[in-house]
Amino acid sequence: MVQPGELIREGKSKRIYATDDPDTAIEYFKDDAKAYHGLKRGRIWGKGEINNAISQTFFRMLSEHDIPNHYLGPIDSRQSLVRRCEMLPVAIKVRNRAAGSMAERLGITEGRPLQPPVVEYILRDDREEHPLINMTHILALRLGTPEGIEKATAMALRINEIISASMREIGIELIDFKLEFGRFHGQILVADEISPDVARFWDARTHEPLDMDRFRRDLGNTEQAYQELLRRMTGMED
Repeated sequence: MVQPGELIREGKSKRIYATDDPDTAIEYFKDDAKAYHGLKRGRIWGKGEINNAISQTFFRMLSEHDIPNHYLGPIDSRQSLVRRCEMLPVAIKVRNRAAGSMAERLGITEGRPLQPPVVEYILRDDREEHPLINMTHILALRLGTPEGIEKATAMALRINEIISASMREIGIELIDFKLEFGRFHGQILVADEISPDVARFWDARTHEPLDMDRFRRDLGNTEQAYQELLRRMTGMED
């Protein structure tokens, strides 16, 4: 089994370790939970294992649709082997319904459908609480090129189509999600994770959230919601 080496970086939900191969890294998923820029902290028991399994499923799905990504394979219940990317400073959020900060910021009723989907650009900066930025910010601050951002945006919208369609088959609606990207030998890849920590999933019938909003809003049964999402997705792969 691949053994973790030096800790490369640590975020609120994962640790990234080096390996003996400079082109690969180990992604370790934690049980830690943080919300509101770290003002609310806790632990969701078993979340790391669940998010690892969910993220693996989504990345395999992207590979089947020829979407370049960092995932290489499983290591154990909490760890995945990934390509070691240089992370890009801009993340992309795709919203299919108004929820969370967007609904609050614009005074929109939560759950309002958005057609076409809304695309938002986010500066990856923990110190500045990940502010929203636009294309002129990106160009003026040299955070990316028009061609690179256009390519990443097209990938994000395509991924939205792929995941939304797969979720509908198991009675779940993809409300929104955030994607992070990395550069690997000159190629832009989808990296980081795709999980209920960084995406909103609602039960299609009841609109009950199956994601981090249960922790953020003290709705209870957070562990059970994560487990239910994984249970349905596991059936999807049978």
